Amino acid sequence: MILSDRSIKELVRSGRLVIEPYKEENVQASSIDLTLSGEVLFYRSECIDIKSSHIPVERISIPEEGLLIPPKAFMLATTEEYIKLPEDITAFVEGRSSLGRLGLFIENAGWVDAGFEGQITLELYNANSCPIRIYKGVRICQIVLAKLDRKAEKPYRGKYQGQKGATPSRIYMDFHS
Repeated sequence: MILSDRSIKELVRSGRLVIEPYKEENVQASSIDLTLSGEVLFYRSECIDIKSSHIPVERISIPEEGLLIPPKAFMLATTEEYIKLPEDITAFVEGRSSLGRLGLFIENAGWVDAGFEGQITLELYNANSCPIRIYKGVRICQIVLAKLDRKAEKPYRGKYQGQKGATPSRIYMDFHS
């Protein structure tokens, strides 16, 4: 069951759902808009080996005048908000339609497991043929919350738990467990 604005607000007021910073005006009928933090990350490698734990990245702070995303460029960003989901609530992350209509694709793994805690890393891709300028604090994505039929037996405790900032892939850990 997808949660309504009333249910979302009740979860936040009760402390079961943590969103910091929280702006009630960002709660929509069936989602919560999240904003872009001030840092992005670009991979700087000629070849990415998914087994390597040392893939070069460049972190860039978004200046006041915004950051140009070149055409066909891929980067990682993160939400300003730090969230903590209860063990019986999951979330879907969706890019905002207004940005998608400009050619800016905003993704993440698409799913945030019950029990996750941290900032949400976003994959941004400029599919347009011209640069797109983005700004810190813009409403970048939305999360849709859904109630599980019961509390998760194994809530999320994975390799991204507690992440802060744009977090590069940790897939290499799949090979070293």
